[in-house]
Amino acid sequence: MLTELSIKDFAIIDQVSIQFKEGLTVLTGETGAGKSIIIDAIQQLSGSRGSVEFVRHGTEKAEIEGLFTIEKNHPVYEKGDLFGVDIGEEGMVVLQRTITNQGKSICRVNGKLVTLGILKEFGRSLIDIHSQHETQSLMDPDRHIELLDLYARNKLERTLKDYRRLYNHLSTLKKRYKELSENEQEMAQRLDLLEFQFRELQEAELSPLEDEQLTEERQKLMNYEKLYQGIHDAYNALYGEQKGLDWLSHAMSSLESAAGYDEQVRKLSEEMTNSYYIIEELSFQLSAQMSELEYDPDRLDFIEARLNELSRLKKKYGQTVEDMMEYISRIEEEIDEIKNKDSHLSKLESQIVECGEDAVLEAKHLHDIRKEAAEQLIESILEELKDLYLEKAAFDVGFSVKEGSATDPEINGKPVKLHSKGMDNISFLISTNPGEPLKEIHKTASGGELSRIMLALKRIFSQHQGVTSVIFDEVDTGVSGRVAQAIAEKIYGISRGSQVLCISHLPQVAAMSDTHIRIEKQVVNERTSTIVKELTDRDKADEISRMITGAELTETTVEHAKELLSLANKHKQNA
Repeated sequence: MLTELSIKDFAIIDQVSIQFKEGLTVLTGETGAGKSIIIDAIQQLSGSRGSVEFVRHGTEKAEIEGLFTIEKNHPVYEKGDLFGVDIGEEGMVVLQRTITNQGKSICRVNGKLVTLGILKEFGRSLIDIHSQHETQSLMDPDRHIELLDLYARNKLERTLKDYRRLYNHLSTLKKRYKELSENEQEMAQRLDLLEFQFRELQEAELSPLEDEQLTEERQKLMNYEKLYQGIHDAYNALYGEQKGLDWLSHAMSSLESAAGYDEQVRKLSEEMTNSYYIIEELSFQLSAQMSELEYDPDRLDFIEARLNELSRLKKKYGQTVEDMMEYISRIEEEIDEIKNKDSHLSKLESQIVECGEDAVLEAKHLHDIRKEAAEQLIESILEELKDLYLEKAAFDVGFSVKEGSATDPEINGKPVKLHSKGMDNISFLISTNPGEPLKEIHKTASGGELSRIMLALKRIFSQHQGVTSVIFDEVDTGVSGRVAQAIAEKIYGISRGSQVLCISHLPQVAAMSDTHIRIEKQVVNERTSTIVKELTDRDKADEISRMITGAELTETTVEHAKELLSLANKHKQNA
């Protein structure tokens, strides 16, 4: 959920900090008080296009910061892994956006500088904003297949994973076939380059871990004098008359003579004897190491030259010798493919046909699962629309398959165009008036109807989308009476699965709120600014009363407001 929002020098907002709670938060206030400006600020955190017009007049920059708390396994964790942003076990995400009066935009996620595109990725995972003037995912036909798949996720997930594995493999095979079959001149040039690289690497006679071994040997040769002197001094300190071993031998003999008189001394004598022989063996090893040490300047020159050669090759073919050896194997295979192009093309054709047939089978399986899910979705949506007094509306999920080319896999003798989600193209269709044909959602319905359709869809999908905060900006415009009450109940229903922030002019929606915030405009030192106030229960009744009359409070309107609040509380208790 969006826990806290801080805004500074944004439009007419001087500085404001709002702490949000779970459930349904309704923001109300007079037109022009700054309600939509707060939503504009949140949109900046979700990656919307910035503008110098957002920077408060006379200031250098506008700053927006939002703190979100998330549950474990939230999709935003995947975004963090993808873009290298540490989310942490505490489950907090801070989105920051600064817009300067020069038009520059600075974005951060958990303190890390990111591009606007990356900020948008995080924002889309945390915030879903819907207004009368925007087309969100529910109204976007390109997103409908994603929403249907979310609805059917439990049944679809494994099959979709299997299909994508086949689809990716098929795409790779087709790409390789195209590279081999097109442009003879490019293939000839590619072959010349690969053969040159192969010869260069073969002539280098690489061996595994060669660079590491040579580096170690160079280190010894470059520090020969220090090595020899250290070993020599250590050996001389141990071996010889009146040296370390001589004194240890004397100590060993002394303890042996006393060992028969005390058990503890006997144990110490045994330890001394063991230590003596260990150190004696160590002195022999030091002597052998000295005799093996040899300074060879020619060998050092050879190693330096070889390491320089390996460094030059690494810049072209890989960071390690092992990487370069793997590269040799890859280009050897590619050289063979190009030289024996016809046989490889024939082999690729067979693989493409076989993989295509398997992919089509999985795509058909996906289609069947989606069809079954679509029937259930249609029933659920129609029930929701009925509650919103669109009982005569018709809803359907349209399926279509794009015809493919001659090289695409076939179904029932016809080639089909596969994509990353299968073969289906999905669109949500609706008709709000009896006798009217079904049309795509974004092409039909009035503003008031569109709000109700959107709420019905949102009510179904909110629990599947994983979005932390759902924001409605005056989506209830153009409705009143019983429809207004139904919309209020739907918005509250959505808030039970996701935090909902709602700007509204409907008293029915305000009465349903768990938290009611009033946005006001004030003038201080001849400058207009916006202030935010969380209302108490008594203030809430007064505010709803003003929303009903649009004028001064009267006893009647106050009683009406209290009645709305009472009805809202009863609905919440029974929900």
